Amino acid sequence: MSDIIVPAMGESITEGTISKWLVKEGDSVGQGDVLLELETDKVNLEISAEEAGVVQKILRQEGDTVVIGEAVGLIGIGSGGAESTGAGEVAATQAPEAPSVATSPSSVEGGGKAEEKSAPPISSNSDGNGQTASPSARKLARERGIDLEQVQGKDPLGRVFQEDVKTHNSAEVSRVASVPTSPATSKPAPPSPAQTEYSKPVERQRMSRRRATIAKRLVEAQQTAAMLTTFNEVDMTAILDVRKRRKDKFKEKHDVGLGFMSFFTKAVVGALKRFPTVNAEINGDDIVLKKYYDIGIAVSAKEGLVVPVVRDADRLGFAEIEKSIADLAGKARSNSLSLADLQGGTFTITNGGIFGSLLSTPILNTPQVGILGMHKIQLRPIAIDEERMENRPMMYIALSYDHRIIDGSEAVRFLVTVKELLEDPESLLLEG
Repeated sequence: MSDIIVPAMGESITEGTISKWLVKEGDSVGQGDVLLELETDKVNLEISAEEAGVVQKILRQEGDTVVIGEAVGLIGIGSGGAESTGAGEVAATQAPEAPSVATSPSSVEGGGKAEEKSAPPISSNSDGNGQTASPSARKLARERGIDLEQVQGKDPLGRVFQEDVKTHNSAEVSRVASVPTSPATSKPAPPSPAQTEYSKPVERQRMSRRRATIAKRLVEAQQTAAMLTTFNEVDMTAILDVRKRRKDKFKEKHDVGLGFMSFFTKAVVGALKRFPTVNAEINGDDIVLKKYYDIGIAVSAKEGLVVPVVRDADRLGFAEIEKSIADLAGKARSNSLSLADLQGGTFTITNGGIFGSLLSTPILNTPQVGILGMHKIQLRPIAIDEERMENRPMMYIALSYDHRIIDGSEAVRFLVTVKELLEDPESLLLEG
């Protein structure tokens, strides 16, 4: 019999949430078959069977938080079901007091049963009263006011899961309803949190791990950085003219469309070369100036915003940048980004204009100290000189920056440089 183990997932990821089991107890699986999906802070991962066999036991349920190296299930040889359960497990299921006996030194020294000795010690998931329960079970028990010590789990190792709490609550309600109580001693049951918090219909949805991480990181960015935003506007006439004249031949030659992001990526790289502090980060009391240009491109995916990285953007041509962005955006929407796709960016570009945003203040993608916000292109009357006005396609751009290491004048000049490069697209050819 072998354990289904949570594998190592990258330096910055130590835990995940089981989002979906693709097998159930008793199912036969082959080596390499996908067993479950694990949701982490950055990407979703699939855990596969390391050997063929039968799923004997699922130890952790959907919604449970698990850590690297933890066993979430067991695979053994056999036909599955009750027949393949080991003798020790059967004995454990028949002895409800096994977990508490196993943790007692006197029980071990007194020659307790083998299955009692082999029961694992109480883990960090204990509720503090000697009861081992999954995080989702503890949360549900708190919400329903249930003492976990009174819950009888079905797990042979004595652990309590969410379904055990639900079953216990239903059984307790039935028992209380069947016992008549006198008016003097009966007390009304406390209302559930949902009843006391809202007086009208609502729908509760559990926040996904990725959404919770996004929320946490955005709040941390605002709390730890001295964040300011400066604005400017770009006349997009020249870029629109280049795209109009070149897009067909560009598409035919490179098999990718000529979008706006390649122009903005090139302009940002050119500005970063002139103002290297914007391409830095703070590490303790040091400023780390990065001599490479890995540009993060914010992409809206189903689970929330992700920022895959275009590597060495200064060494790429327009077609290579467009292909990289298209590939990363496709991976983001199909939920197939790897950790390598998301790590190590030096500066970020986000485009709220594709959703119609006219102006916004983007939040830093820490530990980066700068992020450029693009917005909707809109025709506006622009004064050409003292006598002439023209309708021009204009875009507001915003630079949010960390004022701890970037001065206001430097931020303004950086954004002006981006504006000048975009309004003269031919100059971008010289920035490579």
